[in-house]
Parts: sequence; structure tokens; C-alpha cells
Amino acid sequence: MIPPAFEYHRPQDVASAVQILADQGDEARCLAGGHSLIPMMKLRMAAVEHLVDLQDIAEMKGITVEGGQVRIGAMVTQHELITSDALASAAPILREAALQIADPQVRYMGTLGGNVANGDPGNDMPGLMQALDATFHLHGPDGARDVAAREFYEAAYMTAREDEEILTAITFAPHAPGYAYEKQKRKIGDYATAAAAVLIEKDGMVAGKAVVAMTNLSDVPVYSEAAGAALVGTACDAGAMKAAIDAMLNDIDPNEDNRGPVEFKRHVAGVILSRAISRAWDRA
Repeated sequence: MIPPAFEYHRPQDVASAVQILADQGDEARCLAGGHSLIPMMKLRMAAVEHLVDLQDIAEMKGITVEGGQVRIGAMVTQHELITSDALASAAPILREAALQIADPQVRYMGTLGGNVANGDPGNDMPGLMQALDATFHLHGPDGARDVAAREFYEAAYMTAREDEEILTAITFAPHAPGYAYEKQKRKIGDYATAAAAVLIEKDGMVAGKAVVAMTNLSDVPVYSEAAGAALVGTACDAGAMKAAIDAMLNDIDPNEDNRGPVEFKRHVAGVILSRAISRAWDRA
């Protein structure tokens, strides 16, 4: 189908983009990679009077690693996450996750900011950002503010971002060598039936720190603090892994859909988490 007519804007800086959103109110929407918004417009499930394309905003691009912090502009593409040498050293879990998103054509256009900002529970990066304890940097008419990734998601497609705000960048600390992103999906390019991000930092022969986040198993990404805690102080053996899986299963709330019934999804979540823990522990 063809979308209804709309006014197209291509601002050169964040301030101009925010001003357009403030002037046009509910009739304006931002365009990043377009893989979520454009199909909705073509199906006429989203009515947009003013489309604000963010492609020309240089300050929303680039990857930097310095001072113990990683900064990624919201308009950085999934392809750039995969090919960045600096990111491969500081946070290789991002490359591992990005390689499992859709296909190369989508990854050349799809952006990190677009993936995390719209609150789609099926997207891969929101849960991963929670695992990394990332901070989202927002700009709006009242200035800039920061929101923790673990506090950003409120319900499916509902986030802490106000309508007139733009997510401009994401920051987080480099992670330890123990990492894994595991994803089960029906076919190449599909959303996950279940996915798990795991980070483990060794303290001697046991896990000194462990983080677990799950994807597409609730209406928001699930940062399972209890699952991570179950691994701390252990060698991530079978008993610790079972405790982590049990804790995670208490935190998720999947719905039945065309990817399977609830019990199947819970089973897959356990399998995926066990694989992620094993690989992260081996790498740690």
C-alpha cells in the first residue's frame, strides 16, 4: 500500500529536529532507519502528517571509546556496530547481537537508536542495553536528560521518552570478557522466540558479577536481577544454572502468539539462557 501524504523534514541538528517536534506536536514522528515506522505508514496503521528524518544529524552518529566509557550515537547502524574495531574490543556482545538481527540489507539501514527507542518488546537491543546498564541520552524542548535503560521501558511501545524528545546517544561502560547473546528464532530475519544476554565477570574461580537480560518474553525487556544473583559466587555449574533459570522464569511473562504457546516459550527461554551462561562462563 501507499502511505497518506505527509510533510517531509530533514533537519541538520538536534535542536532543529526538536523544534519541529515541538511545533507539530502529535502530528510529527521521527524517522531513523525506518524499519518499524515505514511499514506501519504503508499499511496505514500510523498516520504521520510530518516526518522528521534524522539522517543528516552528525551529532547523532559515531562510536567513541574513551575514559572508560562507550558512546554510540543513536543513528549508528547495526552494520556499524558489527564493523567497529573499537566496539569489538570494548563491548563485543553488541557485535554478536547485531549479527543476529534480520539480514544485511536491514542492518545497513537499521539504527541502534531506532531499535531501542520505540519500545518494541521483540527488538534485540533493549534487553542488551539493560544488561550493559546503559544510559539513554534524550533531548527535548526543556533540554537534555538521561534515563537508565533499566528504567526506560514501561509497557509494549511505551517508554519514558516524551513525544517531543529525541534519543540522541547511548553510553555504557566496557564489559568483562565473559559475554554471550543467544537467540532462538523461527527463521532468518525473524524476531526472537526467546533471547538472552549474559555478562559474567570472574573473581578467581567463581563469578564475581553476573547479569542476565531476556528478550521477547514479556511486554518489556526483562532485566532479571535474581537470575544474575543466582550465579554470583558459583562456578556456573549445573546447580547454579538451574537456580538462575528458575529465577528468570519467575520474572518473565510471555504471551501465546504465532511463535508458540506460553509453556513452549518458557521452555525455550530456559534452554537459551543455559546456552548463554555456558558460553559467557567459558569466555570469562
